Amino acid sequence: MKIAQELLRGDTRALARAITLVENRHPTSQDLLRAVFPHTGRSVVVGITGAPGSGKSTLVDGLAGLITQSGKNLGIVAVDPSSPFTGGAVLGDRIRMMRHSADPSVFIRSMATRGYLGGLARATGDVVALLEAAGKDLVLVETVGVGQDEVEVVRLAELVLVILTPDAGDDVQIFKAGIMEIADIFVLNKADSPDSGTMERRLNALLDSGGQRGVIPPLVMKTVATSGEGIEALWEEMQRSLRSQSPEEREQRQRRRISWRFKMILREKIAERLTDALPAAEFETLVDRICRREVDPYTLADRVLRENREV
Repeated sequence: MKIAQELLRGDTRALARAITLVENRHPTSQDLLRAVFPHTGRSVVVGITGAPGSGKSTLVDGLAGLITQSGKNLGIVAVDPSSPFTGGAVLGDRIRMMRHSADPSVFIRSMATRGYLGGLARATGDVVALLEAAGKDLVLVETVGVGQDEVEVVRLAELVLVILTPDAGDDVQIFKAGIMEIADIFVLNKADSPDSGTMERRLNALLDSGGQRGVIPPLVMKTVATSGEGIEALWEEMQRSLRSQSPEEREQRQRRRISWRFKMILREKIAERLTDALPAAEFETLVDRICRREVDPYTLADRVLRENREV
């Protein structure tokens, strides 16, 4: 495919068009992804997650400058909330990164969740693959700020940053959050707040006790993303953490990432085939029967699967 060849040469316009095809599930998108697949798996993927207002986008903006200064080509995937009117991305994240828009070594793409849960969009894994094929050394994936259940990113990234703020809540609130169990590095942002010292001590105490997963991250990094304070130290710690990963750990994370993408593809294909095999009118008839409590949805779902076993 011509667009695949252009993308593999690092053509930015081809990359943008390819991402649009993949996001929109264009009929040619699978051929495109097949063509570039042998050239994937070469980038380092870093996930950045946290609650709304924690400063993720401003932090990514600061990291981008340091990463490009080190001579690396950078891809940024910013997952935004979906517009309730168009279904597209609300471009708040990209607006905060506009100073990098003219830098040829940085490619920024906002993606709408389009109803997909877990902090990512349905096509995020495919978009990361395209960025890898286009020659990006590092890909930053910023999740949408949805709260305590943004855990999908751990299946996609080699390194996960969880961004906290001094007003994140009490000890129980902090560690009941699912995102707290996936961090490789904790970043206490807005560290110029008077409450930052208290939060740091409480967080370190919880980490020293082993938290919920029994693995203690090396330290808690403090930043003030709006002024750039602490971001250079964070970038150095990110590089140190990546270097410290054993070959076995890197292979395990790659396998986890491929497994997640493969399951996503299987689910999508099965759903598409069942949808095609079940006409809309028949589907509505089944819904009517469930609404009248004539049959439960589990029994009907099993029946549909049995009847379409060969689909």
